[in-house]
Amino acid sequence: MNLYTALKFDYMGGFVDFFKNNFFIFLAGTAMGKMMEVTNGAKAIAKMIIKWLGKDKALISIPLACGVLLYGGVSMFVASFAVFPIALEVFREADIPRRFIPAALCFGCSTFAMVVPGTPQIQNIIPSQYLGTDLMAGLINGVISCAVMLILGSIILFRMVEKEKKAGGHFIAKPVDTFQDDADLPNGWIALIPLIVCIVSINIKIDGKNIVPIEVGVFLGTFLTYILLNKYQDNSKILDNLGETCRTTIFAISNTCAVVAFGSVVKATTAFPIIVDAMVNLPGPKILGAAIGTTVIAGVCGSASGGLGIATPLLGPAFMAKGISAMALHRTMAIASAALDSLPHNGYIVTVTNALCSETHKDAYMPVFWVTVFTPFVGTLVAVLLFTLFPNLP
Repeated sequence: MNLYTALKFDYMGGFVDFFKNNFFIFLAGTAMGKMMEVTNGAKAIAKMIIKWLGKDKALISIPLACGVLLYGGVSMFVASFAVFPIALEVFREADIPRRFIPAALCFGCSTFAMVVPGTPQIQNIIPSQYLGTDLMAGLINGVISCAVMLILGSIILFRMVEKEKKAGGHFIAKPVDTFQDDADLPNGWIALIPLIVCIVSINIKIDGKNIVPIEVGVFLGTFLTYILLNKYQDNSKILDNLGETCRTTIFAISNTCAVVAFGSVVKATTAFPIIVDAMVNLPGPKILGAAIGTTVIAGVCGSASGGLGIATPLLGPAFMAKGISAMALHRTMAIASAALDSLPHNGYIVTVTNALCSETHKDAYMPVFWVTVFTPFVGTLVAVLLFTLFPNLP
């Protein structure tokens, strides 16, 4: 390939196309997350869910709280940072070894909740853009597969903690840990309203078509958060928060654009058709090749969204030509992107494990691996099986 042509046209073409198609989606999601952060809305929702489940279910309450926030449109980083202080309190009260906090947070933020039908997370949006599907694509099989992930991951997490506690493990606070008074948090039910409105609005259909664009629905949730929880924020900093939202959006989308642009160069190579043909003609169920291709690419990229941004436009048309429905591809590829993306070099894993939780990979990564790599891999196999046996379910 001519290097200049590859960079100037293939790479930059893929970069700007992804930026153009997704900038407002990233901006809306970042704005929602920022508003939930500055109003303590995310923290209030998490606190309410954890209190409702009770101390005996303390371990699973953390990923469930993260999952609810993600399903409502809050970004995984905001959800993790909001829930972490609560996780510290919960783990201390239940005497759960501290090194399992990253696993609980990552399980809730980077597995079932970001790929379940209906969620406004970018991992669910990218396939819809390239395959012409909606966010509810593969509803029944998708919900079952994500439920398997939730149940299996919870069992694994419980057993790992139980084994650790039998071996003498306890919660040991670190010098950086602080335990805050949350007396001035908003009402959790009121904070939940914008998330519900966001989810309902972007999934309402008339004559089979969504009436509210994804960006508009998420911005609506952001505006409602601002209105309903206004007294819990400093209105004098609204412009500062907006500026930070824009800067964060540019950084986040540029990272994904760079990965997707690399895929555009790959597509232009002479070897690309050979690779696609090998994937499409793998032995076993037809859709298996799409799942394997997606999870491998996501693993190489260290990013589920980046992997989907490459895999969906490159592999999607080839598998659809083989007779696989767009909705089955959408859900299977989305779920498959959640497995190998969580290898140790993933930016989110590094941030949560090292920066947020002050744990080392040596102490904390293996629990993370079992709930964010192994568990979604099993969920992917379940999705492949379901879409092979029941391809025509809604």
